[in-house]
Amino acid sequence: MFARAVGPVLALLAVPLTLRAQLRLDRTPNMGGTWVVDPGVLQFNFEHRFYVYPAARQHAVASFPTFTLALGLPARVNLGTRYSTKSETPNHGNEIELYGRWQILGGRTAPVSVAVTPAWNAIARSADGELGVDWSYRHVTLSGAVRGMTKPFGAYPAKAALAGGAVIRLNNYVALAGDVASFLSPDTLKAAWSAGLLFIIPGSPHTFSLHASNVSVNTIEGSSKRGTFLTKQGTAIAGTAPKVVYGFEFTIPIHFKRFAPWFHRGGGAKAAATGERGAAAATVRMAQLNFQADSIAIGAGQIVRWVNADPLEHTVTFDAPDAPPGSPLIPMGGSYAVRFDKPGAYTYHCTPHPFMKGVVVVQ
Repeated sequence: MFARAVGPVLALLAVPLTLRAQLRLDRTPNMGGTWVVDPGVLQFNFEHRFYVYPAARQHAVASFPTFTLALGLPARVNLGTRYSTKSETPNHGNEIELYGRWQILGGRTAPVSVAVTPAWNAIARSADGELGVDWSYRHVTLSGAVRGMTKPFGAYPAKAALAGGAVIRLNNYVALAGDVASFLSPDTLKAAWSAGLLFIIPGSPHTFSLHASNVSVNTIEGSSKRGTFLTKQGTAIAGTAPKVVYGFEFTIPIHFKRFAPWFHRGGGAKAAATGERGAAAATVRMAQLNFQADSIAIGAGQIVRWVNADPLEHTVTFDAPDAPPGSPLIPMGGSYAVRFDKPGAYTYHCTPHPFMKGVVVVQ
């Protein structure tokens, strides 16, 4: 039944590459999707799920954290690890999954992305892998994944699983998401699922999510079946049953360029002034991941200059197709200037940090 339901979803992902690019709210709680970390960025994701026992257990709390570290490399490649404190592999405690991800198709401007994720589960001693596909159109992203494991949960035979999910973006900052995954039949393991509310925190590079799931260990193996945290080796204990856990995930991208001032006297990257030459009628400072003047008004024929005071690169990217050309990456201390000849309202954003937005009103 599950395989028949997921098949049409995976077929939709083969739509030609003519649709809009996906936004950053593009990953469901239990799926990694095809997203890769930018080069030179260390991504730290802290996921914590909880189960509160009933009053008979004095409201004791069981916690299930999964920590993810991923390093962005050139050519859309990531190397990373996931660490969970309560493994789904019988008779083991903590679980470590080492993985890589190569986005072989896609990027910021592509509506369809394809990524392959090989992994090694150190507790199960299993070579795992996932082939993932994301398809985005306007406010919706559909995700599909085919997974394989040579020794799932430390036992033979090898198994395969399918996963599918969807993200619906309510606006640029909030989205609803859910997913389901299951081993291919014949198999008695129950399906995994999750549902969540995703947020981009305005004025920051962080995302935050609140979610519910029947999965406690969010690795390739752990997120392919219902969790067994209140069972013994997959067999229900008398009077208990697998429960729903609730939790959150907080993401922290660490840009190494932020630390350039530690090693360079007077700052990091070399300043660069590009774009239109001449005196500026208005200057917009980019600092603390914000356009400090998010709305400015000038007269036709006047120049606006953006100056980057952050220790990482920004852009000035206009939203309308008939707007002036946008900027390249502007390094710390660099600037970019544009002359506006026609009256109108010109909205813009920063491509690496799309929550940074502004508007120039030309009168």
